[in-house]
Amino acid sequence: MTRFSANLGFLWTDLALPDAIRAAKVAGFDAVEFHWPYAVDAAEVRAALQETGLPVLGLNTRRGDVAAGENGLAALPGRAGEARAAIDEALAYAKAVGAGAVHVMAGRAEGAEARRTFLENLRHACAAAGPDRIILIEPLNPWDAPGYFLSRTEQAAEIIAEIGSPNLRLMFDCYHVGRTEGDVMGRLRALFPVIGHIQFAAIPDRGAPDHGDLDFAPVFAEIAALGWQTPLGAEYKVSGATEDSLGWLRSLARV
Repeated sequence: MTRFSANLGFLWTDLALPDAIRAAKVAGFDAVEFHWPYAVDAAEVRAALQETGLPVLGLNTRRGDVAAGENGLAALPGRAGEARAAIDEALAYAKAVGAGAVHVMAGRAEGAEARRTFLENLRHACAAAGPDRIILIEPLNPWDAPGYFLSRTEQAAEIIAEIGSPNLRLMFDCYHVGRTEGDVMGRLRALFPVIGHIQFAAIPDRGAPDHGDLDFAPVFAEIAALGWQTPLGAEYKVSGATEDSLGWLRSLARV
C-alpha cells in the first residue's frame, strides 16, 4: 500500500493549520507537510499532531519579500544574513513540531556568485541541522517559478555531490520534473540514491493526480519497487473543497 502525506500549503487552506491537520487525518492521509507555518504557534501545531498521531515530514524556509517577487533567499548574493536567519528559524520550528526535513528555498538568481552563495548557505544549513534533520533542495519549473536558481535535477545532484553532506537530499517533485525534464520515471531511477522526499501533482495543470499527462499508478508502483517507504507528498492545487478532490486517494493507495 502506498502511503500519502497531505501538503497543507495547498490542501485545506480554508482551515486554520491545526484544523487542517485534523482534516487530513479524517481523510485518511498518513502524514502532513507544510509550506510556511510560521504565523501559527508551534505549540498549537504540535498539539494537533499529537492528537491525530500524524507525523509532519517537512516545511520550507521563508521566501523573503513576497510582495517584491522573492521566492527564497539562499542563492541571493549579499543576503546571507537573512538567508541563514530563515534557515535557523525553519530548523527551530521543525524541531518544535517534530518535522524531519527543511526545504531551503534558493530564490530567483543566476550565475556563479549565486551558486557560490547557495552552497555556502547550504553548508550552514547542513551543519545547523545536524544528524536529526534532512536539508532538502528542490528544482522548480520555469513556468511556475520564473528565474528560480534551481531548475533541473542534474543541477541539484551536482550541488549535493559537491557539498557531500549526508543530510543534504533532493526534493523530487514529479510535477516540476515532468514539466521541465519530462522523463519522470527515468529521473526517479537515476536520482533515487539522493532523493529525500517525493511529491506529486497532475501534469500540466498541477491538479489532483487523477488526470493529466502522467499516469501515477505505474509511477507509484515504481517508487515502491525501488524500496521507498516514506509517505509521498500530495502537493496539488484544488478549486473548491479539498474533500471533493480526494477520489484518487484510495485507488492510488492500493498501488
